[in-house]
Amino acid sequence: MDVHAHAHTPRKKWTHYFWEFLMLFLAVTLGFFVENQREHYIEHQREKQFISSLFNDIRSDTANIARIISARTSKERMLDSLSFMMNSPRPADFTKQVYPYAVIIGRTLPYRFVPNDGTMQQLKNSGALRLIRNRTVVDSIAKYDINVRNILGQYLVEENQIEHYRTAATKIFDALIFEYIIDENATVVNLPPDNASFQSFTKRELSEWNYRIFGLGGINKANRRDLRSLLKQATELLDLLKKEYHLQ
Repeated sequence: MDVHAHAHTPRKKWTHYFWEFLMLFLAVTLGFFVENQREHYIEHQREKQFISSLFNDIRSDTANIARIISARTSKERMLDSLSFMMNSPRPADFTKQVYPYAVIIGRTLPYRFVPNDGTMQQLKNSGALRLIRNRTVVDSIAKYDINVRNILGQYLVEENQIEHYRTAATKIFDALIFEYIIDENATVVNLPPDNASFQSFTKRELSEWNYRIFGLGGINKANRRDLRSLLKQATELLDLLKKEYHLQ
């Protein structure tokens, strides 16, 4: 029987294994680095999208805030006029002015700031605030949101004041006149008729009404003051976002 000698493969040197390991390590490391960079890029793009959307929301807020401030200023003048006319020697001489004013100051929607907070809520509820890497921007956004919430909280107090005012007003005004001058949206569309008059109210009932008017005036001034502060903060936040994210 013939015996065949087996050929032996030369044994690899340790340096060969070292280079194989090194190349594998570099490939894995590079793949991890590329994936990590890709994730950072995606997060950065999401950050820019959120900031752009938030910027547009706040810019819309500023226009809304300015409008509400103007409406609050007009309401203050109406409150002052109402107080003057109702406490004059002959309030019945002012029925055509008093009745429309008495309706308007009891409304809430024309004087209420409703923020465009869709992006803000998404940032908070989804945890996307972590995408914003600039701490100054994050802090400014958080402070703006807190002040918006504080202003919205004031409306509960104002609603309570308005309910007290309406109760006092039932002893002063004729509801049939209100029905005549407003439409289904509580908008004044007619002047009171020539024979419009008030109820036979007492001095005490007028005093209670005056007190409710005073309360409405106080919260109206407070809300206007806080809205002015919020408008300044919103403008500064917009300037910061423009600077940090190169927005227009």
